[in-house]
Amino acid sequence: MTNLKPADALKQHWTDRLPAAWKPYAQLSRLDRPIGWQLLLLPCWMGLAVARTGYGFYGDDLKFAALFLIGAIAMRGAGCTYNDILDRDIDGQVERTRQRPLPSGAVSLRSAWIWLLAQCFVGLLVLLALPRLAQITALISLPLVALYPLMKRITWWPQAWLGIVFSWGALVGGAAVAYPTDGAPLEGFALYAGCIAWIIGYDTLYALQDREDDALVGVRSTARLFADKWRLWTTVFYVLAIGLWATAGAIAGAGLLLAGALSVIGVALIWPMLQSVDDKSPETALRAFKRNALIGAAVLLAFSLEPIWRTMRPFLGV
Repeated sequence: MTNLKPADALKQHWTDRLPAAWKPYAQLSRLDRPIGWQLLLLPCWMGLAVARTGYGFYGDDLKFAALFLIGAIAMRGAGCTYNDILDRDIDGQVERTRQRPLPSGAVSLRSAWIWLLAQCFVGLLVLLALPRLAQITALISLPLVALYPLMKRITWWPQAWLGIVFSWGALVGGAAVAYPTDGAPLEGFALYAGCIAWIIGYDTLYALQDREDDALVGVRSTARLFADKWRLWTTVFYVLAIGLWATAGAIAGAGLLLAGALSVIGVALIWPMLQSVDDKSPETALRAFKRNALIGAAVLLAFSLEPIWRTMRPFLGV
């Protein structure tokens, strides 16, 4: 039974070709579910794009983008491993999670800790390659990250705490290219707040899958808190995200182009996604959640339009 794929795993993935002894570690890191590191990475790249608004992209930005990619994969894997270590007893009681490596016995607790430290070491190497301001910004988040797995036990808003930690890359991305003497950019904080609202929205959709099991084992979530009003409240958070993203762009000087692009994203991507969810069908909630990788990529492109234009102007003779 331990070789069964979770519902949210890709049907075909390169981890399928790993030796049998390695597969449980790939599952601990959710490598077969890239949506997680993609959603962690996108705020980092958004922060980079917002910080370059008014200036254009520089050659070093490719290096930072690559470092954020490696760091997102490593730290998302470390976070999932840490979460599974703390939640191994709860996971064994929930239908969707009882086949994870720890509750199923595919990986020992000691081996999981060693794997966690190995992933953290990769994250440390990435951290050391970043500028000092970005290093300090990233390190501030560590206590918040460590506390996240406990939030579902003590608050109805674990999705908000996830938003706080999963959006942190928006601040790190901006700090990577900022001058230390510039001070804290207001557009970076508006971007960060917008990403928090976005994450509350999409993680509420994700939590719809587990509402019945969560109620049985006492796990709290906004999906349970909002009850039958989940669609209304989720829509509110997506609208708030768009408004805060537009505010970040306005402060940075992106103009009406960004606001127009975000409006199109809301109408063409977010609204149909929300309407597609049937809360009695976990599959529809999972599909809607996964669409947020496309939504985030579209928002990243919207933020990148102005700096791309400034970068290309000399080559176009404008």
